[in-house]
Amino acid sequence: MEGYHKPDQQKLQALKDMANRLRISSIQATTAAGSGHPTSCCSAAEIMAVLFFHTMRYKPQEPRNPHNDRFVLSKGHAAPILYAVWAEAGFLPEEELLNLRKITSDLDGHPVPKQAFTDVATGSLGQGLGAACGMAYTGKYFDKASYRVYCMLGDGELSEGSVWEAMAFASIYKLDNLIAILDINRLGQSDPTPLQHQVDVYQKRCEAFGWHTVIVDGHSVEELCKAFGQAKHQPTAIIAKTFKGRGIPGIEDKEAWHGKPLPKNMADQIVQEIYNQIQSKKKILVTPPQEDAPSVNITNIRMPSPPSYKVGEKVATRKAYGQALAKLGRAHDRIIALDGDTKNSTFSEIFRKEHPDRFIECYIAEQNMVSVAVGCATRNRTVPFCSAFGAFFTRTFDQIRMAAISESNINFCGSHCGVSIGEDGPSQMALEDLAMFRSIPTATVFYPSDGVSTEKAVELAANTKGICFIRTSRPENAIIYNNNEDFQIKQAKVVLKSKDDQVTVIGAGVTLHEALAAADLLKKEKINIRVLDPFTIKPLDRNLILESARATKGRILTVEDHYYEGGIGEAVCSAVVGEPGITVSRLAVGEVPRSGKPAELLKMFGIDRDAITQAVRDLVAKA
Repeated sequence: MEGYHKPDQQKLQALKDMANRLRISSIQATTAAGSGHPTSCCSAAEIMAVLFFHTMRYKPQEPRNPHNDRFVLSKGHAAPILYAVWAEAGFLPEEELLNLRKITSDLDGHPVPKQAFTDVATGSLGQGLGAACGMAYTGKYFDKASYRVYCMLGDGELSEGSVWEAMAFASIYKLDNLIAILDINRLGQSDPTPLQHQVDVYQKRCEAFGWHTVIVDGHSVEELCKAFGQAKHQPTAIIAKTFKGRGIPGIEDKEAWHGKPLPKNMADQIVQEIYNQIQSKKKILVTPPQEDAPSVNITNIRMPSPPSYKVGEKVATRKAYGQALAKLGRAHDRIIALDGDTKNSTFSEIFRKEHPDRFIECYIAEQNMVSVAVGCATRNRTVPFCSAFGAFFTRTFDQIRMAAISESNINFCGSHCGVSIGEDGPSQMALEDLAMFRSIPTATVFYPSDGVSTEKAVELAANTKGICFIRTSRPENAIIYNNNEDFQIKQAKVVLKSKDDQVTVIGAGVTLHEALAAADLLKKEKINIRVLDPFTIKPLDRNLILESARATKGRILTVEDHYYEGGIGEAVCSAVVGEPGITVSRLAVGEVPRSGKPAELLKMFGIDRDAITQAVRDLVAKA
């Protein structure tokens, strides 16, 4: 990459021919599907031809080879041209392209990782560059390898703030192995884009964000070859002026053609016209990569020693998280931590102090932090743990949703949950986080109640596929488990029981400790309660909940520092629905809270020991 070697005329013509073959395939596939985005593909044809058949180094038969250059199609609706590339490279049978968007085919409407050549799902616009940043950061700082990362964005998605979070991140960390290609084809979905073809404005914006920026004619294979051949000590943005629907007479650069396939008779005629421009059908051989990425195994990562807490000592689970993560980092050098400038509150700073080279400060850009983590996790290169106030993960819901679609294995720790944080007030209180993470199909939701269970949650999360969320609290609470206690996903704990328990009370975090305090108060009234710690809210230990409920006359009381909607109470209701003789009563935060001392707020919103005591009395009196 150091010096640019101009391709000869034969190679340039072969790349032009390749671009036209990609156009033909995109048109034919979308027409066969009866839906799709052929015009968005056509604007990118030369870019894709030069990238995959001149610039990138990879093994076509091994799309996920760790040494390969990476490619992210941020404008995911142009998926048909990505599929056409892999057919031209020999990985996909060409006839498979005509099964685009069929339920029997892996060629979805937007890229998804069931396709071996897709690392991250795209299509929710504005997220591809963040993931590419994660891949590039991993390549530069963890793998220390020569593979490069290319990301193609559409101009419509440049209105997304998350793109500029990623632009800033790449510049801060000098990701000179990252190249963004901006396909400036002027037209959005329903209107022209705000800047249309003002490529000089795009250039100024990218330069202001610290990127080396080049403007090219996006339909000139020679200009593209030259732009890709420049090596700089900063990330590179190639601003490609293109035309939507390029090569389709009557449609090129015209509005109202976004997401519309060509009718069959029109497609056949245009395909023939483009085909007539092709001079050679010869395949272009791809250059293999330099094999210098280390081999990595991130399976079965275990804590180097058991927890070392004393029963009764007080520790906040947020602090226990930081200590546990630092400890797990000693066991494996691919455990990494990311934070959004809250490390002294989430306690990920303990990890940073011990493993500074594996800590990524993402600053106050949580959406980008999640996308970076997704990128870092691709091809099983790292095990990322992202931490922030739980409340601030709500703004990343789309990124988390897309991480699940990306089949990503990443871990989240949301601290400062509920009203128990106290004086900071409702803007800082996570009260929707359980609902959000429970709704993700691939998610496991941990809610540890002491330091021992927090440490176990961190270890389990590192070894669990999918999205893991660990909910941690600000107040210091007593250690209730012995260090040798075994914890498993979907395995609740009976923390307190007797032979004549009247009600099963289920709490987690601060409310578990409030339930234990309520048990002491109720004992004086000769009322015994069974107290359950669910440990994982998803999946929930249905069997133990039912067994406990049946032993307590079918009565369950849930209490949680979360809104009623989507939290522990609703999870328990879902688990026991249809079971005869079982009733569930719920205590939760019922309105937008306010500032105050933690104990005052727990009391005000009816989730403290007194509220639990009264709710149990009422349930027993009903009988």
